[in-house]
Amino acid sequence: MEAPATGRADGPLTGIRVVELGNLIAAPFAARLMAEFGAEVIKIESPGEGDPLRKWRKLHKGTSLWWYLQSRNKKSVAVNLRLPEGQEIVRRLVRDADVLIENFRPGTLERWGLGWEALKAINPNLVMVRISGFGQDGPYRERPGFGAVGEAMGGMRFTTGDPDRPPARTGISIGDSLAALHAVMGALMALLAIKSGRGAGQVVDVSLYESVFNMMESLVPEYDVFDFVRARSGGSLPGIAPSNSYPTREGTYVIVAGNGDGIFKRLMGAIGRDDLARDPRLASNDGRVAHVEAIDGAITAWTSRHSLDEVTAALDAAEVPNGRIYSVADIVADPQYRARDMILPSTLPDGTEVKLPGIVPKLSQTPGAVNWLGPKLGEHTASVLAGLGYGTEEIDALVASGAVARGDAAGGDAA
Repeated sequence: MEAPATGRADGPLTGIRVVELGNLIAAPFAARLMAEFGAEVIKIESPGEGDPLRKWRKLHKGTSLWWYLQSRNKKSVAVNLRLPEGQEIVRRLVRDADVLIENFRPGTLERWGLGWEALKAINPNLVMVRISGFGQDGPYRERPGFGAVGEAMGGMRFTTGDPDRPPARTGISIGDSLAALHAVMGALMALLAIKSGRGAGQVVDVSLYESVFNMMESLVPEYDVFDFVRARSGGSLPGIAPSNSYPTREGTYVIVAGNGDGIFKRLMGAIGRDDLARDPRLASNDGRVAHVEAIDGAITAWTSRHSLDEVTAALDAAEVPNGRIYSVADIVADPQYRARDMILPSTLPDGTEVKLPGIVPKLSQTPGAVNWLGPKLGEHTASVLAGLGYGTEEIDALVASGAVARGDAAGGDAA
């Protein structure tokens, strides 16, 4: 498979081995981020079907386009974790691994003899990242949890949408992605403790609902002190003014963030409301919040008389933060995205050209890279097992027993 032009052989995590025991979104996204910055990520998948993400959303010749993105730079090893022979392969991998990332329901790995105590005995310096719906303890630990549930329990769904409509979702699996980001952060902090000589291996316990809850700003103290329950507010940001989406003449919307004191004055000048810029009641945010309806009304009256281009040009000239609401078509066409390599040209196994998202964050000396796209199921089984000391006859016997599957026998992906 052709690698994008950004491919490189090293990165800040080069030399770090990550074993991924995960499906779908949270754990695989965390492992993908580490793989993009040089970690060797060995993804364990079930023989036969592999990660269900291979069949999620839009498929190209039987394989999800999301799969090629989510699993780039990873090695696929097809192992049946329910068989003792498959469990032994994980134990061998753990001997030389730095990080293991999993998102099974709590207790699952313990039933397979692959819990923390068992793996720590093999490798005391292992960092075990455990992602679950509700965490590894507490009364809800055994409940199944998806990102949508985490978003609801974490407080995000209650605050998302219009006040006169049911709670809305963001349109992406944001709960899973937030958990993945916290997982990578925890893994890197645990690795730093080891590399600096201040600690040994440990468990990084990440729950979906807590990852969402961690984003909820001042929700709790506002409730505790003022008995205030933040609720759905449409496009505005309660308590910060003005910050909202405003209609333009052609029926589109523009985001305007005029909530800085100096910015507010420039915004009012741009829309011809110098009287509001000079109003002492509106000089600071608390005063503007008290009169937010009048301020939003003034901005709306101005934006609705002008086209989107006219609005953004005027606000840019006044140095007022504003933004068009992009669709994916806008994103792909935008010169800022292209200038920062955020749209990467790639090639699928059958030669189809495809654009994929670039890599975040941008490191000046050791940037991340895409070296290959998501692999075929079991594509690296034989090479990884050989590296663990398995001979050819042993690998053939494991294939025959159903404990593993090779890329040439796994099926599932179309070239």
